[in-house]
Amino acid sequence: MNSANLMVKCLENEGVEYIFGLPGEENLELMESLSNSNKIKFVTARHEQGAAFMADVYGRIRYKPGICLATLGPGALNLMTGVASANLDHSPLVAITGQADFKEMHKEQHQYIDIVGAFRPITKWNTRISSPDSVPEVVRKAFRIATTEKFGATHIEFANDIAKSETTAQPLKIVKNAGFCSEEEEVKKAAGLITNAKYPIILCGNGVVRTQYAKELIAFAELSGIPVAKTFMSKGAIPGIHPLSLGTIGLKSRDYILEEFEKADLVITVGYDMVEYSPSYWNPDKNKTIIAIDSISEKFVDVHLQFDVELVGDIKCNLNKLGKLLKKRQFTKPEKLKEAVRKEREDFEISYPLKAQHVLSALRKVMKEDDILVSDVGEHKLLISRLFPTTKPNTVVISNGLASMGIALPGAIGAKFAAPDHNVFAVNGDGGFLMNVQELETAKRMNIPFVCIIVNDGSYGMIEKHQVNQGKKIFGTKIGNPDFVKLAESFGARGYRVEKASEIDEILKQAVKSKELCVIDVPIKY
Repeated sequence: MNSANLMVKCLENEGVEYIFGLPGEENLELMESLSNSNKIKFVTARHEQGAAFMADVYGRIRYKPGICLATLGPGALNLMTGVASANLDHSPLVAITGQADFKEMHKEQHQYIDIVGAFRPITKWNTRISSPDSVPEVVRKAFRIATTEKFGATHIEFANDIAKSETTAQPLKIVKNAGFCSEEEEVKKAAGLITNAKYPIILCGNGVVRTQYAKELIAFAELSGIPVAKTFMSKGAIPGIHPLSLGTIGLKSRDYILEEFEKADLVITVGYDMVEYSPSYWNPDKNKTIIAIDSISEKFVDVHLQFDVELVGDIKCNLNKLGKLLKKRQFTKPEKLKEAVRKEREDFEISYPLKAQHVLSALRKVMKEDDILVSDVGEHKLLISRLFPTTKPNTVVISNGLASMGIALPGAIGAKFAAPDHNVFAVNGDGGFLMNVQELETAKRMNIPFVCIIVNDGSYGMIEKHQVNQGKKIFGTKIGNPDFVKLAESFGARGYRVEKASEIDEILKQAVKSKELCVIDVPIKY
């Protein structure tokens, strides 16, 4: 068989169900092989960035790599934003790109650029397949690295002449790594520091969601009586209504959660990564005792994040071992914190145009606990990340590390492929929505129903807010929009526009009940 057929066999061996991408001249051989697969469905996207975002969100929800495919040159470069987003958010993803014939890479030619070199800074690992016999090793390594903590993106370049070459190689066996616990001495040292602390706080990060140890985190918090603050990426790891939940942290400005961190003398980071929320915000004076519980030893070094103890290994194992050595504390949420939460959670005054907060409140009412919301980037993302009530992990998906606009619409497609039995909602600003609006056609063609909400303020609202806050002119932020209802209908989707504040609840109910692809235009003011 040729190595394109072998590549498909290796992908099937890894359990791949979907590949999101675009065909091109330099991946025709691989496309031909995929057309003969009974196990892998190819999802033709309308733009490579959209394909990468689909793979990103699919990977997060399924806890296994999402796969995206592009041709050489411009197609490969179009993948980069989505691949970089997945890598910074530690989402498992494998990108495959075509390339000009391997035998001619030494000279200038049409559409050729060094894609391996371009992708190296935005992936955990990438390589070029230079021999047909190396396909099994390269594929296995790409998947292994993408799903080894901390998860991330990998990339394989597959030249068309290599894809045509014959080989007798076969896919490799897949063996999962066994977890391990930290040394007893280190666990006891951590327990001693916690016991002597006056006010410890747990800072829960994305690693808790990624490793699926939310239940173990809650059990540890309840056993020890230590309150938990969550990053944007770990929403739902502990329900916001839990008595030990301090809420979601992530704002640069001082708020009621940061006030609790100011009082804390010890912070236990669990599955936390610096890209989620800089330690300079919660440890500005560099005076806190810090215990890290994570799957791997961190490579980053920061003056605000100097660990006193690092418990490296299986998070579940270390939480269980540490919890057994602690006496339960009594924690009562401060009245100031409870009052602040009440004010943020209470129903917002209904007016027209609506506030984004009210749109989100209405959305939460129609969503089940395990329904999925994919948020685009903009002012509304901060409201979703901070305030949207969430009781289960991985049911609110955001782009945090790269914070890339345009993720929500294609991301919702990936989410629906990953969780077909769940209702999926995409919340976009009017700016982000139009960045990948073409993927409405993909959703309609593939019969992927979800509800797409546009919070429409006619501007790049977050940038405008920063301009105002910094005493600058409002400049370059105003944008014009099409008729979103007619635009949705032109793609074959249902289109709605909220023209009265009282309509939002009923329109959302209708959209969910329809089980169709729906776009809802909601004029808002921040």
